[in-house]
Amino acid sequence: MRSETVTSDPAASAWSPLRHSTFRWLWIASIASNIGTWMHEVGAGWLMTSLSANPIAVALVQVAGAAPMFLLALPSGALADVIDKRRYLLAVQLWMAATALTLTLLTAAGLVTVPLLLAMTACMGIGTALMMPAWSALTPELVDKAELPAAIALSSVGINVARAIGPAIAGVLVSLSGPWLTFALNAVSFLAVMAVLFFWKRQVEPSVLPAERLVGAMRAGLVFSLESPPLKRALARTFAFFLGASAGMALLPLLVRGEMQGSAMDFGLLLGSVGVGALAGAAALPAIRSRISSHLLVIVASLIYAGVLAALALLRDLIWLVPIMACSGAAWIAVLSSLQIAVQTAVPSWVRARVLSVYILVFFGSMAAGGVLWGAVASHYDIGFALLCASATLIAGILVTLRLTLPVTEAEDITPSLHWPMPSPPKEEGNDRGPVMVTLEYSINLADAEPFTRAMQEVRAMRRRSGALTWGLVQNTENPDNWLEFFIDGSWLEHMRHHGRVTKADQRIESAARRFQQPGVELVIKHHLMYVARR
Repeated sequence: MRSETVTSDPAASAWSPLRHSTFRWLWIASIASNIGTWMHEVGAGWLMTSLSANPIAVALVQVAGAAPMFLLALPSGALADVIDKRRYLLAVQLWMAATALTLTLLTAAGLVTVPLLLAMTACMGIGTALMMPAWSALTPELVDKAELPAAIALSSVGINVARAIGPAIAGVLVSLSGPWLTFALNAVSFLAVMAVLFFWKRQVEPSVLPAERLVGAMRAGLVFSLESPPLKRALARTFAFFLGASAGMALLPLLVRGEMQGSAMDFGLLLGSVGVGALAGAAALPAIRSRISSHLLVIVASLIYAGVLAALALLRDLIWLVPIMACSGAAWIAVLSSLQIAVQTAVPSWVRARVLSVYILVFFGSMAAGGVLWGAVASHYDIGFALLCASATLIAGILVTLRLTLPVTEAEDITPSLHWPMPSPPKEEGNDRGPVMVTLEYSINLADAEPFTRAMQEVRAMRRRSGALTWGLVQNTENPDNWLEFFIDGSWLEHMRHHGRVTKADQRIESAARRFQQPGVELVIKHHLMYVARR
């Protein structure tokens, strides 16, 4: 349930999500916070070049910020799905503000070393890892379903507004006073988000079931991701793009300061050009998407970004690099928003933050792996060669994932169907009894056996996505028309959760298999509590 006020006349446009007051204020506050984040990125990257000229050390700034995702992405996504997102996000914002303030004081005192800068960057990365799944999962709570793609695109626009403004401001501040002021303003920028979250009266309908446990919630999110073919295609496209594309941002500080002999203002100008290009690209995306598919859009944008990396390898003139970096921003936002929309709109609400955490894990993992890889190549050879290799890797990724089409927005209805009949509860008290085995008896003509078993493979994936630990399908040897499907849930409580997770899209998968049931023969469904021997 959304808790914000809404203006009376909805406008079906790219800006219509802003009519929801809570989304609007969080969007504005996040822009302020992201401006601080980009100022911090410029300050940290430039400070590292002052501390060390080693390409690996410079690239490790990006790695240190991304690496915490490997440990915290899945737990943070699970936490965001099972506890109050508002209080959770307030605590995370406070952590990040404290980290930025600590780095400010250390830098102003001249106490920062390479290991200390990497450690503080990792602390900011921890905050980012804890925040991103919950923050991304908030959007569907704040806007109507039809406005979700526009809201996701607006969030990307907000990030790139900050990307255009933050680096330009940081370039001036670093030139005038050094990096410490960028860290200080980043600490202040978190206050805007904290204020909106503090005053947001979030209303959540209470669940009749107890909250999931952390380990079980993590497992459910991971299994859902592994059993969703559309999601796996989107994740593969994510890795294929960002592994190569990461070279541009990882090596840009060294390229400007080392080979171009540029200043902090030059670095900020190039990053600002990326943001301006992203804004222009975001403005053009609705018209582009009305003409071509997301699949083709990602391919074209990836080719453009590969060309950008090649240009960075060969050109050193700022006059040429400014428009080239603007093109990189447009290509980046086209790919990023397409992937985010594909993931968000293909996931039901009960597992959204967990699946988004898997997406974020792949995104940051590919960025971190790319940062290490291209930093090592630049260290052993040179920056130009590393950028050319990254460009070739990006093109190879396009070819490898060419057949992996992105899920179509709104192609499936992922709202709960609630069509399963409620079974009789166990006579003994205790929702934790189990495991629970559910059996379904089908009567299928032999002529329909092959298409039936093919349809049941979709049923298998659907059962697993919704929480089944095990699934099987067996045929009666004495009566070949008789088939038995079975799946196992961890407990009676987990089976009740399974009931609430089935969507209308899942209902259609069930119907596609059940249409082979012989006319006039009832589908028999039974529930069994497994006996566990006690010693």
